[in-house]
Amino acid sequence: MQRPRLKMRLGDLLVHENIISEQQLQQALAQQQQSGRKLGATLIELKFLSEVQLLQFLAQQLNVPFLDIAQKQIDPKAVQLLPEVQARRFRALVLEDRGNVVLLGMSDPADLAALDQIAMLLAPKQMEMAVVRESQLIDAFDTLYRRTKDIESFATQLKAEHGADNGLDLNVLDEQADADNTIVKLLQSIFEDAVQVKASDIHIEPDEKVLRIRQRIDGVLQESILNEVSIASALVLRLKLMANLDISEKRLPQDGRFQINVKQHQIDVRMSTMPVQYGESVVMRLLDQSAGLLHLEETGMPAHLLTRLRRIIQSPHGMILVTGPTGSGKTTTLYGLLSELNQAGCKIITVEDPVEYRLPRVNQVQVNHKIGLSFSNVLRTTLRQDPDIIMVGEMRDQETAEMGLRGALTGHLVLSTLHTNDAVTSTLRLIDMGAAPYLVASALRAIIAQRLIRRLCDYCKQPYQPDELESSWLQHNKANTSATYWHASGCQSCNQSGYKGRLGVFELLLITKPLADALRRNDTASFANLAHSSDGFTSLGTMALNYAQQGITSLTEVIRVSEYLDTESGSTPSEG
Repeated sequence: MQRPRLKMRLGDLLVHENIISEQQLQQALAQQQQSGRKLGATLIELKFLSEVQLLQFLAQQLNVPFLDIAQKQIDPKAVQLLPEVQARRFRALVLEDRGNVVLLGMSDPADLAALDQIAMLLAPKQMEMAVVRESQLIDAFDTLYRRTKDIESFATQLKAEHGADNGLDLNVLDEQADADNTIVKLLQSIFEDAVQVKASDIHIEPDEKVLRIRQRIDGVLQESILNEVSIASALVLRLKLMANLDISEKRLPQDGRFQINVKQHQIDVRMSTMPVQYGESVVMRLLDQSAGLLHLEETGMPAHLLTRLRRIIQSPHGMILVTGPTGSGKTTTLYGLLSELNQAGCKIITVEDPVEYRLPRVNQVQVNHKIGLSFSNVLRTTLRQDPDIIMVGEMRDQETAEMGLRGALTGHLVLSTLHTNDAVTSTLRLIDMGAAPYLVASALRAIIAQRLIRRLCDYCKQPYQPDELESSWLQHNKANTSATYWHASGCQSCNQSGYKGRLGVFELLLITKPLADALRRNDTASFANLAHSSDGFTSLGTMALNYAQQGITSLTEVIRVSEYLDTESGSTPSEG
């Protein structure tokens, strides 16, 4: 292969072609000396040019193609020609295997040292070069270098070691099993694969003839099937040992917890087992402690809602509720609020089941119903611990709700969650639970309702005409049928799903005096009407629809999260 070579230094070439100025080059070189990063990355960071501009320029100078690999079908077998460690190190990916020649995509094909080492790894094959975006390469690494083959290989090896006819000899899988144990390697591969694709949960489900391993990615389960169903009991046993559960009890559900380190990530695993027809089902929630807490700005909450919410949480007393179904991001929002309130002059106590993230300076209490340490019992003690702020994981019963409301009336700021569909019905749920209407009216300051919607993949989304069902839904909700809506067909970047990542949609209801008066009268109809017409209130559906019209999400996602659209109240879509 004739190695591509720039005739001049990159910076001088960019100045010569009037893409950047001499002054910008000198500024970038000065910053490069401090950061140690490559000049191209520094120029992009300083916004003197875009990544696409730089790569198109490089491709032109080196006389190699510039490829959008998100739209390209990449052969997984070809990818494996270059080991993952070297691919990530050199930011390179084998895109095609043409026999004696491979097509290699790189974000910096002018890096001659990297090219020499890659050539040695791929020898005797020759290389043809292409320039690709680094961000696309990183995404491709995570989707193409999966641990699927490792998982299948270790599962087959485990079955062979212990035999298939009579099941596995569980006595050999003791707690002291070393890292060379096949089952340890299998579990490590399962966890590595889940962390790599940013899965929130792992499901291990034995069926009659197969073992299903499913991962929840962006709220949707993706399935892998293993034929070695006989290894299921060994997997469950090993996980029970890790979570300090009773390995002899297979007839009753159990809950546990353990920590593991995967790819420099400290993962807190919440594990639940349940007896099913063909063994025990295991579900593990993965909480990445090393990633740190999301700040409120990162949840997707619009700026005008953030401003109003930050004003509310400065109140010295009152209750703020975060509502939504399971998996809607309530805990993330609560911890975001706590991280902003967590200061040396403020005592915060939380009552949680379970404690999901550890916060410095915050007194976190884990509920334990087996010994009578319930929400209400802990909350009663909490009020005698001189707190400024109390966070109750969930309002589950009348006693907890009333104690939280009374705490909010006695000089404490109380944060909690509730499982309801929207902000308006949350107050009614508290009253239905047995809380007195006057207590709810006096203590409640604000309610945040939220959902998580999937983002359309930026690489494969395109405008389209809504189908008959979607058009009918838009007309029924008096929404704009002539607006541009988007969908995505799926590509390499989003693993053919059409979606990549999620963001929150929110509605914020402030309890004003008219709303509080309606609550005291227990006038639910007036309360709902006043809430929908209150100043600045935007429903979940309206905000989601606004995102759809901006091309951020699809109409399918909007319909999924919308109970109603608040189009008759005079509110306008928020600016996301």
